[in-house]
Amino acid sequence: MITSSQILSVITFVYFFVFLTYLVNQLVKERLSYIPSILLLLTTLIHGIGISLRWKESYELGYGHAPFSTLYESLIFYSWAISAIYLLLEWRTKSTSLGVLVTPLPFLALAYASFSKMNKGIQPLIPALKSNWLIAHVITCFVGYAAFAISFASCILYLLRKEEKNRIKSLIPSKEVLEEINYNMVVIGFVSLSLGIITGAIWANVAWGSYWSWDPKETWSLITWLVYASVLHARLTRGWRGRKLAILSIIGFCCVIFTYFGVNLLPGLHSYATM
Repeated sequence: MITSSQILSVITFVYFFVFLTYLVNQLVKERLSYIPSILLLLTTLIHGIGISLRWKESYELGYGHAPFSTLYESLIFYSWAISAIYLLLEWRTKSTSLGVLVTPLPFLALAYASFSKMNKGIQPLIPALKSNWLIAHVITCFVGYAAFAISFASCILYLLRKEEKNRIKSLIPSKEVLEEINYNMVVIGFVSLSLGIITGAIWANVAWGSYWSWDPKETWSLITWLVYASVLHARLTRGWRGRKLAILSIIGFCCVIFTYFGVNLLPGLHSYATM
């Protein structure tokens, strides 16, 4: 019988293959049409099946919880969320250009999850995690993180796109399109992260008797929220556009990465995230 671990291991390499199809598609000026998109859609669907199967396996083991409780499981969901949100963006924009930078992200997340020494087994929840708020908090936070990842990719392309005519310019969407993608993804990410912080505060009050404890993860989530609030504020009230806004958005994603990985090295209430 096929297990979730087997599916997720194979999917890791499939994402790399999908990245190669997007790269070839760009180099030959999209002669492959929507083949990369179809492959990514199928990969994302199978990835979702792997997550669902792991959820089912937890019930078979008698634990019965959503697969979001450990760093390994969060990486699995995060990579899926990036892929799913990007597919929606691609469907709306009718452009596959961003796929060259987006598809490596789920591959790298899954590769790190698969080949690192973190515990990959399905484990019983610690008491603090036994709450229905777990699903709401994790999903909202990681949908936000996924949107910020796509924003990051669009900003990198924006900075690579020079004014002069060259080969790179012909493969990248216009600066106006990239700027709009960045803004839309930041809005989605900001709203999702806001909901994640709110649901996390409610959950913390249920689990620990306090809405906010200035735990390192909480503090850096707030810092990330403030950076992206600054991105929106700078665009809407200060009229920031172009390079300055792209750099500020990249700084925001650096905060996301530190919030996700860096604070796990610090002691705190979220130390279970290193499991």
